Amino acid sequence: MKLIWRLKSLNKYNNWIFKLAIATLLLGFAFRLLFYQSSSFEPNIETAFADSTELSKEPVSSVDISKPPPVTVDIPKPPLAADIPKPTSSANTSKDSLSADLQEPDDETPQKELNAGKCDLFTGDWIPNPSGPMYTNSTCSLIEGHQNCMRNGRTDSGYLFWRWNPRDCQLPPFNAQRFLEVMRNKRWALIGDSISRNHVQSLLCILSTCCYIDFANCMMHHLQSYPKNLMHIYKGLIMWLASEIAVTNMIRHVSKVKVEQAVEVYHDEEYKSKRWHFPSYNFTISNIWSPFLVKAAIFEDNDGVSTSEVQLQLDKLDTNWTNLYQGLDYMIISTGKWFLKAAIYHENDTVVGCHICPGRNLTEKGFVFAYEKALRYVMNFIATSKHKGLIFFRTSTPDHFENGEWHNGGNCTKTTPAKEGEIELKDLNKILRTVELAEFEKASAKAAENGLNLKLLDFTNLLLSRPDGHPGPYRQFHPFAQDKNAKVQNDCLHWCLPGPIDYWNDVIMEMAING
Repeated sequence: MKLIWRLKSLNKYNNWIFKLAIATLLLGFAFRLLFYQSSSFEPNIETAFADSTELSKEPVSSVDISKPPPVTVDIPKPPLAADIPKPTSSANTSKDSLSADLQEPDDETPQKELNAGKCDLFTGDWIPNPSGPMYTNSTCSLIEGHQNCMRNGRTDSGYLFWRWNPRDCQLPPFNAQRFLEVMRNKRWALIGDSISRNHVQSLLCILSTCCYIDFANCMMHHLQSYPKNLMHIYKGLIMWLASEIAVTNMIRHVSKVKVEQAVEVYHDEEYKSKRWHFPSYNFTISNIWSPFLVKAAIFEDNDGVSTSEVQLQLDKLDTNWTNLYQGLDYMIISTGKWFLKAAIYHENDTVVGCHICPGRNLTEKGFVFAYEKALRYVMNFIATSKHKGLIFFRTSTPDHFENGEWHNGGNCTKTTPAKEGEIELKDLNKILRTVELAEFEKASAKAAENGLNLKLLDFTNLLLSRPDGHPGPYRQFHPFAQDKNAKVQNDCLHWCLPGPIDYWNDVIMEMAING
């Protein structure tokens, strides 16, 4: 009876509670403006980009580079939504589950200022993040079905409650509103294979929904930009308010702040390359399908089943991206895993060898031969292009297949991040990464001579310890609904959305704006 009386009493005053919460937040803004106006809160973003004359240039003319072709393919309806559950009891997010260093930073622990000379954004740990992701599949309809793990019936949720924490420096969370303001009249492109598509969906989801989480979590995200002495005061008040709201049976009171919904303005015939536009900012993001970066004829379906070897032109760049290259302000270029496929290699319009081509009476060259040649050609084009924007080269990402690979029954069943040193990079991944780092080093020296802004994104360490972040069998919609022992295709290469790949955006924003 006492609990029922309390519920009724608090329900009566719930409006007062929310008013108090809003007043508290406004008071924080006012206090911050009056006493803490300094450059320590907002890095100077003006000098990191073009001056005002460039920002005020005419609207981007490349948004409609080509009109969308007549739609001959049915566009699937947005997937059914599923709310993020709280961490399951089986999901171990304790500090003991990782290395001794993997701990939530203490508020009193001083951290080094973020700068290119001292801070390595790519070396760090995954630490518990009770607030969870910034979006769900119910707030973002842009998630591809194969990566929509929540909709597809994945039962555990612990993989959602971790965040990337670089060692010895602070990485601010992605700020969608600020990102869009800085990127006004700019053009981004993510160029590569299906991992690039995976990433662009993550970025679009975060940009389209700034905050769609419960009341306490939304407030906590905001507090991360406050001075530490104020954080202690507000943190206690917010948690008290959240507990009172929960008692009134309003546990998931949603505080949703829309930034702006991306509008799809282009897709190719196969829906592999797409472009989205943010009208209020005249900002575009493109996903350009070019898995080899050089010209290739591919004979493969969406499940990775090939009917013939890839015909690969090692000395001809793929015009899917080169035709748009000079019109882009920012781009992330990547390749990698596709070079492991069976292929016939061409140079100067002549067959020079192959990889995995029994019965063809051709010289087996191996994928390293092709990867070095193609990547060197790509990087030389970039380094000598005199491009005026910012270009990121991203290394290939590790997979976590166990007991086989994609094509022969491999799976990934982990539900928590791996401990430091528990997982070793596979030999094939090591070979790819070695080639990538070597070719980037050569190109970066040449790029510097030519005044080109070329940077490296090496997320190997960040992702190697996240075997729990893949769709696994939940690449399909409820794969075990009819038979709990069904044999299904596992995906241990791509990443669930939301999931670990979302934290790429924190790193990229820091490098693009403050770097």
